[in-house]
Amino acid sequence: MQYFLENLKLKAKKNPQKIVLPEGCEERILKASEIILNEGIAEIVLLGNKEEIEKKAEELGLNIKKAEIIDPKNNKHATKYAEEFFRLRKHKNISHEEAAKKIRDMNYFGTMMVHMNEADGMVSGTIHPTGDTILPALQIIKTKEPFHKVSGVFFMMLEDKLLLFADCAVTIEPNSRELAEIAIDTAQTAKKFGIEARIAMLSFSTNGSAKHPFVDKIAEATEIVKSQKHKLIIEGEMQVDSALVPEVSKRKFPDSKIAGDANILIFPDLQSGNIAYKLVERLAHAKAVGPILQGLKKPVNDLSRGCSVNDIVNVVAITVCEAQELDYKEIFAGGWTSQTL
Repeated sequence: MQYFLENLKLKAKKNPQKIVLPEGCEERILKASEIILNEGIAEIVLLGNKEEIEKKAEELGLNIKKAEIIDPKNNKHATKYAEEFFRLRKHKNISHEEAAKKIRDMNYFGTMMVHMNEADGMVSGTIHPTGDTILPALQIIKTKEPFHKVSGVFFMMLEDKLLLFADCAVTIEPNSRELAEIAIDTAQTAKKFGIEARIAMLSFSTNGSAKHPFVDKIAEATEIVKSQKHKLIIEGEMQVDSALVPEVSKRKFPDSKIAGDANILIFPDLQSGNIAYKLVERLAHAKAVGPILQGLKKPVNDLSRGCSVNDIVNVVAITVCEAQELDYKEIFAGGWTSQTL
């Protein structure tokens, strides 16, 4: 696990990008900013009242002098940003006044900085729910393809294994086509990190052992992926023990190509995915990094409101690497795999 994170940070340090943090007065954000700046992981922009941020940092004994501090409520770019937001949303009958009000919101201002190429990525969510991060990104940055669904993947780092969990952050009840899209996007995310995807489409049934519309949805999603991406290793529907335990897989799903060695778990809905990642994080003491948002044109990433300072540092490092548009395989040159952490 530590090897993965350290190499990620090393890659980020080679070409630090400007990352905007809209929650500039939040204690964890300030502590993470000091670490990020000291280690050279990224250039940091903090949004908020400059006096309040500097006073809070001083009270906490932090040195954030290298950070740029911008107050969206008193900034020369606010008018320009409001005009651009009006242009993007005028088909929704937004007024100039409404556009100007939106841009004074920290998340909207930060997202517009990324859109206007005045920041390379954004990380938010320590005090805001996921929707407050995603909605501005959908309205301003937009998805990589029309009508493409955004999803959230967590890197779940156990002592000797790395698993990707999706979607644990965005789509509440995806249909079969949306589940297929989530699986394909997560496989692409894995590939960026030099990981050969082995995807398990999870259910309460394994290989037709139960009959129910919930099961049919997972089986259909699996077939959609197979029809579009013939080379992907994907199986479904299956229970999680069949996905992760070879001995169980032999009994329940003897012909499975995954054979109990999945590294990507696609959950049938947000409820199950969110519960699962928190259970594994808290009870198995896994390190959960994310959610990393998939499907956007530019990197905007969310944080859990229960995140730690180190979680923020890690997500910023990932966001830097996304912004660099690098071949992630270089990060893991030397034979790294998800089984050798």
